[in-house]
Amino acid sequence: MVRIDFAPCGVNPPHYHPRASEIFTVLEGTLHVGFVTSNPENRLISKVLLKGDVFVFPMGLIHFQRNMGYGNAIAIAAFGSQYPGSVTIANAVFGSNCNIPSEVLTKAFQLDNNVIDYLEAKF
Repeated sequence: MVRIDFAPCGVNPPHYHPRASEIFTVLEGTLHVGFVTSNPENRLISKVLLKGDVFVFPMGLIHFQRNMGYGNAIAIAAFGSQYPGSVTIANAVFGSNCNIPSEVLTKAFQLDNNVIDYLEAKF
């Protein structure tokens, strides 16, 4: 289990847990949460959660949380494994230890190479 404290407008960026599902409970505040289903549908399932609401993120699916309120928000996340792992999408794609070739990223994201270079420099 983990406690997550969100600053006003704070975000837990898109990430996934390769070894566990997550049960997410809001203790304080208002959070917009969601996950994306797998290929080929890639459908966003999202909901605005209030104090006491619970949401489940399935194992291995990309998900996020965002504080929609002007005050702090608090949540508890429980995992189906003592070592769920966590892969933050932007860090993995643009900040990998050995960069993914720009040719791959420009085609995958349909972006100019200058944009890829800019994003990689951020990480």
